Amino acid sequence: MIINPPGYPEITYLRAFAGTRIARLCDARKRRDVGASAIELAIITAILVGLAVTVLVIIDNVVTSRAGQINSNNGRIP
Repeated sequence: MIINPPGYPEITYLRAFAGTRIARLCDARKRRDVGASAIELAIITAILVGLAVTVLVIIDNVVTSRAGQINSNNGRIP
């Protein structure tokens, strides 16, 4: 049986198309963990943003508290 007979460009095209699709499918199967690493990166980023917000709130509370103390002591730092 001749799979790629001469003079039939359609068959050549179909073989190339199918070969490309099969190769992409094989690559996708090998790279299954690519999505997992993106999720891990998103989780790490969310944790870092949460820590940054927490530090910002703490600093804001300390500065506000100290400013209130300065105002209540007529500009003298306790």
